[in-house]
Amino acid sequence: MLNIQLARKYARAIFELAQEENALGVYGEEIAAVAEELDKVPGIWEYFSNPEISREDKKALLKTCFEGELRKSVLNFLYLLVDKRRMAIFPEIAKIFAALSNEAQGILIADVTTAHGLLGRQEKALTKKLASVTGKEVKLRLHQDPKIIGGIVVRIGDKRIDGSVTGRLANLAGGLMANK
Repeated sequence: MLNIQLARKYARAIFELAQEENALGVYGEEIAAVAEELDKVPGIWEYFSNPEISREDKKALLKTCFEGELRKSVLNFLYLLVDKRRMAIFPEIAKIFAALSNEAQGILIADVTTAHGLLGRQEKALTKKLASVTGKEVKLRLHQDPKIIGGIVVRIGDKRIDGSVTGRLANLAGGLMANK
């Protein structure tokens, strides 16, 4: 719980800086890229959590990996996290930042689950349809789950639209059981 509170505090700080610089999109891309790249490295979060490794070594690693790739303020933010021994919560900071940024820009995230993925034109059509229904810009986060057999399940916030074969079969079974 404490880590989530700390992550919110740091995410809010970098979010406010990004807003001041009118660069929410750029900050969001860079923060997401750092989180994605670091997640690919096995044991990296343990490395940043290890108190026996000096802060200078951790900063040197970040500098080697990201200098010239990131805005100076984003790199300095990473250095601050190292100095405060908070780098291990960076993945959560990145998620919270993305949520704050999307909210500020009026962007909704739709989690879309299909059995076999979507084609490019299907993805565009779904994005357009969801934008027209919600009245906001929509970004899709695509997932695959063969258990739904076919169709699609869309979740936006706390709303869920289940157009999957599995969902329809469950509704049909429920209706048949109610008529017994």
